[in-house]
Amino acid sequence: GDEHPDGPGFVERPVPSPIDRTWPARKQYAQKGNFLLVADSQNKLAPTDAFTLHAFIFPTLPDAGRQMLLCRWAVDGTCGFGLGINPAGRLEFWVGDGSRADAVAAEVKLVARVWYLVAVSYDPGSGVARLYQEPVINRYNSLLSRVVPYDYRSHVSEKLRVRPAMPDTAGFLIGAATERNASRGTFVSQCYNGKIDRCGMLGAGMDRATLDVLRDGGAPDPASVLAYWDTTAGYTDRGVGDRVLDTGPFGLHAEGYNRPVRGQTGWNWSGRNDCFRLAPQEFGGIEFHADALTDCRWRPTLSLTVPPDLKSGVYAVKLTAEDGTGMAEEYAPFFVRPAAPKASLCFLAPTASYLAYANIQSAFDSALLQSITASTPILQEVDVEVYKNDAEFGLSTYDTHNDGAGVCYSSYHRPIINMRPKYRAPGLGATWQFPADLSIIGWLESMNYDYDVITDEDLHREGVAALKPYRVVLTGTHNEYYSERMMDATEDYLAAGGRLLYMGGNGYYWCVGFRDDDPSVMEVRKLEAGSRAWQARPGEHYLASTGERSGLWRHRGRPPQKLVGVGFTSEGMDASVPYRRMPDSYHRSVAWIFEGVEGETFGGFGLGGGGAAGLEVDRYDLALGTPPHTRILASSEPFTDNYPLVQEEIFFMTPGLGGTQHPWVRADMVYFTTPGGGAVFSTGSIAWGSALPYRSFRNPVSRLTRNILDAFLA
Repeated sequence: GDEHPDGPGFVERPVPSPIDRTWPARKQYAQKGNFLLVADSQNKLAPTDAFTLHAFIFPTLPDAGRQMLLCRWAVDGTCGFGLGINPAGRLEFWVGDGSRADAVAAEVKLVARVWYLVAVSYDPGSGVARLYQEPVINRYNSLLSRVVPYDYRSHVSEKLRVRPAMPDTAGFLIGAATERNASRGTFVSQCYNGKIDRCGMLGAGMDRATLDVLRDGGAPDPASVLAYWDTTAGYTDRGVGDRVLDTGPFGLHAEGYNRPVRGQTGWNWSGRNDCFRLAPQEFGGIEFHADALTDCRWRPTLSLTVPPDLKSGVYAVKLTAEDGTGMAEEYAPFFVRPAAPKASLCFLAPTASYLAYANIQSAFDSALLQSITASTPILQEVDVEVYKNDAEFGLSTYDTHNDGAGVCYSSYHRPIINMRPKYRAPGLGATWQFPADLSIIGWLESMNYDYDVITDEDLHREGVAALKPYRVVLTGTHNEYYSERMMDATEDYLAAGGRLLYMGGNGYYWCVGFRDDDPSVMEVRKLEAGSRAWQARPGEHYLASTGERSGLWRHRGRPPQKLVGVGFTSEGMDASVPYRRMPDSYHRSVAWIFEGVEGETFGGFGLGGGGAAGLEVDRYDLALGTPPHTRILASSEPFTDNYPLVQEEIFFMTPGLGGTQHPWVRADMVYFTTPGGGAVFSTGSIAWGSALPYRSFRNPVSRLTRNILDAFLA
């Protein structure tokens, strides 16, 4: 996939298929914003008499325009009712009759990242609406403490001049409103940014005593409840799903769309526990973002049934279209796994890591990244298009939402513009993840190896059974994101005599999770350490998908060194460097690895920074679990000071942490044996894979890799 002039260029082989023809296309839209939908076909939540709406809320962008909290409201029809935030950042309740609307608003603006109890009691007969806004700040739950002399309260009563007409909508919404137009049909808009905790609807007005009960954490009188969504219900030791249970009389459960974030601290978080499994009653917060997206929900334009005899490998549906300025080109890649294992060698595509970086915005919209790469981003047309369209296809786990919260979910149910064979990472001027891994695939093809392809999804679903049929497993360049099942499977495979070529750097690093009922969505929480683009808030360190603690595998007792001999130590990306052979490499037990590789140094070339060691690199460390019999075959030449030591190694900030000074800033190439005739070879460098295609795969890096692989297959 790499079009760098030092390599063989882009290579694709057409494969005839039944879909090779012109197809009609339709314009489709992506539904951004996560929300909860309550199906209410019997209109239980469309009362004609007095009712009350109530919720605990934690707004994060109160000034971001009109946002819905609880509503049955049609934006285009101006009908129904809604409790939300108005464009001035104030709590507001409004009603509409289809042509006019009227509203009552709080006297003071909502303060961002502060917990409130909000409620409105409305009587359609009299038109009187009573709006309540009460802070519920404790020592831990909000950005501000009680020492701030600010009056957050507002109690307003007003007679509204419009009686609501109920809209013809899909139901009751939490965190968004319904809208319809000719081009898009029905969709949701006015999406909320922030958290909502326990909320509901009463079939009666609310007096001060009822408000006090709710504010103090009590449940409303069951006799008056139409719906009460208990956001703390449903937690198990394996996490929680998208359904929010209604404990009221009608069981009107709410269903989440675009993965509202659960496992979040609620209004009554005490600060004593950072895991919802220990105190679920304190983790009722459900977080919403107007720019969240996990599923475009597009209708299929075409489909392809893969022939059963199609060779295992990496494929793509190539699409071309006349866009008015020329012929536009697009690739939709996919992997073909054999129905039954056929080869002795398997390439394990790190698709979980592809998800982590999917549609990354910080690659070209980040001053921090420019300092890391020591270069100005070079954008492609698709980067500009995505930026102009406000990340229409969602974000990566290296980005933040509009309110600054980290993106913890990523999904395949959307176009992923950087998972394309010709894509070059703007900040690097090089390939990254999927396009970089195609250099390994190209090498396997060039060397005429028989191999099967499996993916991280296969490994997570099947465990070690996915690896057992293979004598050798070859990784991608950057298998950074691993679930517990994937870690277990890899360890079990090696302990039983498997052989692994770890062809990259910064692997086996972040702990991620997938829900069994929806494995297309990956979740990660970035915690207090590690190279990270954001940090989870206090108390929000566990995966809603699985109930596990996220963060670094190192901080769960499983540093990469225990598995593959080396672990993440630095990243720089300004320039890659050669390796230098270490004394261990001349030992008779491993000298064969260097047959045909001349000189003390090698790898001073490559498509990823001009060397085989670089971008992100790993080191040998006995203190972190490197097997004591490991042979250090080679170490990188010194890096620049643009390669600092990784943050998790730094306890005190001191000078001398850069590549020219700190001895831990290096890439180590290692080899060790495992029980039952197994072995591990680790390159310690992401740039290694991009050095393989240099001079059409005829180079020392290619030769050394072939020496290892041939021996492992023998």
